[in-house]
Amino acid sequence: MKYLDDLFGLSGHTAIVAGGAGAIGSVMSEALLNAGANVIIWSRSDQSLSQVREKLMRAGDSAGRIFTYRVDTADEQKVAQALAEGQSESGPADILINAVGGNMGKSDFIATDLDVFTKIVELNLMAGLMVPTKVVAAHWIKHQIKGSIINLASMASYNPLSGVWAYDAAKAAVLNLTKAAANEFAAHGIRINAVAPGFFLGKQNRSLLVDQKSGELTARGRAIIAHTPWGRFGDIKELAGVTLFLASAKASGFVTGVSIPVDGGYLAHNI
Repeated sequence: MKYLDDLFGLSGHTAIVAGGAGAIGSVMSEALLNAGANVIIWSRSDQSLSQVREKLMRAGDSAGRIFTYRVDTADEQKVAQALAEGQSESGPADILINAVGGNMGKSDFIATDLDVFTKIVELNLMAGLMVPTKVVAAHWIKHQIKGSIINLASMASYNPLSGVWAYDAAKAAVLNLTKAAANEFAAHGIRINAVAPGFFLGKQNRSLLVDQKSGELTARGRAIIAHTPWGRFGDIKELAGVTLFLASAKASGFVTGVSIPVDGGYLAHNI
């Protein structure tokens, strides 16, 4: 399968996965490892880093290619320090995945807790895109590294989801800044794109989509399935292929400023 190895293989490349210990980040990290890349994982928790390292070591031949660092990606100084330390071990990185993000409940607009609103925006926009992208892109431009950045957008980037005001705002901004930065970074040979996952059952949204007592779908869960032509929630492993496509300059070297939905047709739904 030399053709596929040439097109999607990442041997000799190093990827930073910010939020790489989370559910989506760990799947993307595993895909990159299996394609031959070195992978630097950033997370705020030592426990999560230990768990993801153990998981990835079991998944394949990755000994010596996994590097983990505890870092708050909302802190510019700490991100710069983690970048320098990681590259001293793994070699120069040329792939950045911004997978930090999440939500904290839902409410009516007028009941919004503004402190929580600010935390969610900081998590998804500042820690989840702005700070790591600023630090890494500046390093790449200085050292003339032609890299690929992959952001995590959302269905909320396109259409607001009810009751999650800060998440809606932050993810809409992720899509906007992905496009804007693609225009600015192109002169330096840096591509920046986004993956927009549809609805995948996980820790954060399971209670909203599945009744914890009966196991049946909630009203919100039924509405999502009714709106999804594929008629099911996604399998998180279905994010691996688009990760490799966007990471590989040979596969997607002329692709920048786009967001690719992996959503079972959710955004294509019509009546």
